[in-house]
Amino acid sequence: MRPQDILMPVPAGLCCKPGGFHIDPVRPVERALITHGHSDHARPGHGAVLATQETLDMMRLRYGDNFAGTTQAVSYGETIRLGDVTATFHPAGHVLGSAQIAVTCKDTRIVASGDYKDARDPTCAPFELVPCDVFISEATFGLPVFRHGDAADEVKKLLASVKLFPERAHLVGAYSLGKAQRVIALLREAGYDAPIYLHGAMETITYYYQERGIPLGELRPARGMKKAELAGTITLAPPSATSDVWTRRFPDPVTAFASGWMRVRARARQGGVELPLVISDHADWDGLTATIAATGAGEIWVTHGQEDALVHWCKTKGLAARPLDLVGYGDEDEGEAATMIGEAQPASEATS
Repeated sequence: MRPQDILMPVPAGLCCKPGGFHIDPVRPVERALITHGHSDHARPGHGAVLATQETLDMMRLRYGDNFAGTTQAVSYGETIRLGDVTATFHPAGHVLGSAQIAVTCKDTRIVASGDYKDARDPTCAPFELVPCDVFISEATFGLPVFRHGDAADEVKKLLASVKLFPERAHLVGAYSLGKAQRVIALLREAGYDAPIYLHGAMETITYYYQERGIPLGELRPARGMKKAELAGTITLAPPSATSDVWTRRFPDPVTAFASGWMRVRARARQGGVELPLVISDHADWDGLTATIAATGAGEIWVTHGQEDALVHWCKTKGLAARPLDLVGYGDEDEGEAATMIGEAQPASEATS
């Protein structure tokens, strides 16, 4: 069977007609297999959703109990039969609960990797290499300029700044699912044991990580703190909040942003970021190319990101490659996420 007879791009996303499902659909469908909980991949309104327990929980936290008609939790390594195909979930190393989905029909296996990274992350299961015939890779950082380096070294820069400016507060912009918790965990591994403060929109998901056994140390809400008490502290907030009036509660704040995009210094300057931290939840150029080669796949489909460069690289290595040109995927929509999880916070914090 041809790969395109198993999975094919349609307006709703990747469609598996023999299995009767879509992967990470961008509009409501009858049955959806979801790779992870970021809002550009996990959307409400499907008839049935199959995902890891953590991803289902993230969707429930964000969209409420009725985010889908029915749900089914799938464990890593578990194989389920859907129509004429089988699907198996494997760790993607992106965020807690993130999965690659291996779809097998007869003798052909296609791995839809979703978003993934091969770098170490203490807050989620490590990426698992899955040999396959066709590998579907993201290309968020699919240019040779993007080489992320060691995230632990970036955290050392943050701690050095805290030590250098004890009279100032440090505000770290980070996406609320995955990035924020990874930064906190790396701070703890680096020996930082002081309380870490959270913007209201960060609380629900970060506390959920703790409930799942991820050690993050002492966390406190930033709201209600006196300005002087926040000198020398670290606060995690959605990226949009670090340029908002919300920051006025902090003494002379140092604005940081944890993102792979901080490799491009012009982006940091344009965003008013004083302390850029190159910490990404996506594979960099070396991670993408090494993973593609290691899968043994003879055919590569590239989606959402710098598709052309990665397709070109694949072809220079003798691999069949093409862009999927799927739309609707990109960076986590923090505004939407903050609104959906912020009911328990004051409106000024929940939507900022």
